[in-house]
Amino acid sequence: MREIELSLNQTQKIRLKRALEKLESLSSKANSNSNASVSISDSIPVNLEDGVLKGHGTLDLNGELVATVCGVVERVNKLVYVRALRARYKPEVGDIVVGRVSEVAQKRWRLDIHYSQDAVLMLSSMNLPDGIQRRRTALDELNMRSIFEENDVICAEVRGIQHDGLHLQARSQKYGKLERGQLLTVPPYLVRRRKQHFHHLEQYGVDLILGCNGFIWVGEHVEVKDDMVEDQVSKPEQQKSNKNSISLEEQEQTYTPIETRQNICRIANAVRVLSILGFNINIEVIMDTMNLSSSLNLDIHEMLGSEFCVLVAEGEAERRSLTKRKG
Repeated sequence: MREIELSLNQTQKIRLKRALEKLESLSSKANSNSNASVSISDSIPVNLEDGVLKGHGTLDLNGELVATVCGVVERVNKLVYVRALRARYKPEVGDIVVGRVSEVAQKRWRLDIHYSQDAVLMLSSMNLPDGIQRRRTALDELNMRSIFEENDVICAEVRGIQHDGLHLQARSQKYGKLERGQLLTVPPYLVRRRKQHFHHLEQYGVDLILGCNGFIWVGEHVEVKDDMVEDQVSKPEQQKSNKNSISLEEQEQTYTPIETRQNICRIANAVRVLSILGFNINIEVIMDTMNLSSSLNLDIHEMLGSEFCVLVAEGEAERRSLTKRKG
């Protein structure tokens, strides 16, 4: 569990400690039947005579396999390695990531994606605003800032690692610029890779993107042109030259409704609470946390208080305990 940095009174400290101990015991029992949690210098039970391959985070010491990092032992066929819990983001091809443009360079944008170096999004690796598939021209290169500029938030997919760095692609309608929302940063290890990282919360009018790199986007829902794609949050980029011609009435219609803004803030605070507690962040836990705050009639700012964090920890411990009993 992460170190909790909350202003707790004595009763809250006791309640939180009990909840975390209960979660720890449930986790250790689950790991005893599958993958074990290890610390540095812990022994990993394997038979080296069977031709076991030693992977990352392991070391052969006096004929015994020991862990060199804290984490969870993973086994893939004969390969044994330790998945570090608090490691920096390690990109894999196909990962959905959210990033912020740090530089507009020649035929490419550079993005901060919480990685050891900036990622590269080539002009040729994304859809143009007109939607037409064609070769990029010198005019397209001159107009790059009309598509993305510094500090814009973008959703993309990891394409691969090449000689000049990590490359992204945004060739689908679900990728592109993100507006009218909040960008949250959480430790990457709290966001597990799943089949679906795009979520449209229809009842709240909100889109949620859980980036594998620990950047999470919560924003107003935006319809996409591609009807074949579901649960996506990209928005076609509008030409900036048309902004000055929009009437005041049309601008007012594009404002985010106050109710939607409140929903965005409530969901964002649910993510912040889960990050403080060090819980894995997924759509189910986020919705449970948000529904708990609504059932208690808490104001949005009260969700970041000590009492609510303790209630979330107790609720998660109870939920996992019930799940284990049913199992």
